[in-house]
Amino acid sequence: MDFVRLGSTGLKVSRICLGMMTYGSPDWHPWTLDEAAARPFVKRAVERGVNFFDTADMYSRGVSEEITGRALKDFATRDQVIVATKVCQPMGDGPNDKGLSRKHLLDGIDASLRRLGMDYVDLYQIHRFDYDTPIEETMQTLDDIVRAGKARYIGASSMYAWQFGKMLAAADKHGWTRFVSMQNHLNLIYREEEREMMPLCRAEGVGVIPYSPMARGFLAGDRKKQGGGETTRAKSDKLAAKFYFADSDFAIADRVGDLATRRGVSRMQIALAWVLSRPGVAAPIVGASKLNHLDEAIDALTVKLTAEECTYLEELYQPHTVVGPL
Repeated sequence: MDFVRLGSTGLKVSRICLGMMTYGSPDWHPWTLDEAAARPFVKRAVERGVNFFDTADMYSRGVSEEITGRALKDFATRDQVIVATKVCQPMGDGPNDKGLSRKHLLDGIDASLRRLGMDYVDLYQIHRFDYDTPIEETMQTLDDIVRAGKARYIGASSMYAWQFGKMLAAADKHGWTRFVSMQNHLNLIYREEEREMMPLCRAEGVGVIPYSPMARGFLAGDRKKQGGGETTRAKSDKLAAKFYFADSDFAIADRVGDLATRRGVSRMQIALAWVLSRPGVAAPIVGASKLNHLDEAIDALTVKLTAEECTYLEELYQPHTVVGPL
């Protein structure tokens, strides 16, 4: 396993992060694996040297955090793993059960720690930008959470670059804890983050931990132009059809398959190798529903693409409608 500093911090994270959204309650999504099915993935990840695990309070309405906490307690030592979770998305029907207000953040971190069975998280991330809460309220509360020892670092997820810039500026102005990471949407067929967010993160020393490096499975080549695919997720994932179904997307997926055949590796490894090669990327977040997919993802660290191969994969790209921040 390779390790890298998360942004400009001294924190070392494995270059593959296991995303825990796949594990929770099948009632949440048809493709979600229950706890019994999830535990072997955490065990294998730890055995292969992965030390970075990402979940969120809203994944299966808290069940993912519970599974993450119990599995890591059984298969790892707490001080040897980096545990990340997120807050903002609705956790109930009440008016204060979502967002980035002081109330919801303080309630949220305590609830996440209870579900995880931990005294602290290593990385506490805001899941989205909250248009209803003043930035200063959010940033001061996150600073209080760090000072209370409930989180070691803070991070952010999908938003516009100008919003992230304003939040970083507020932290700098008041001497509050700064974001160290950005979890954004990046893969071969969605590269809009390269325009503003990625350069901002490099300039500000913020580590990038992209989600959907496989475009929700699209780059595996199992999607059909008329919709759906062979897997449970392909058949039930409405967001993938919304994000990635342009003719150019299928053409890029074909090039991933062609290069994978020429290199004698899997499509996943080519797609991940490209994301790993992007400047500023620390650790793509990988969701795995089959153990061999997790192994392939980790083995992708040995796949190094040439400049010519990257151009071959990139040159058919067409601009996409921005998704994620809204």
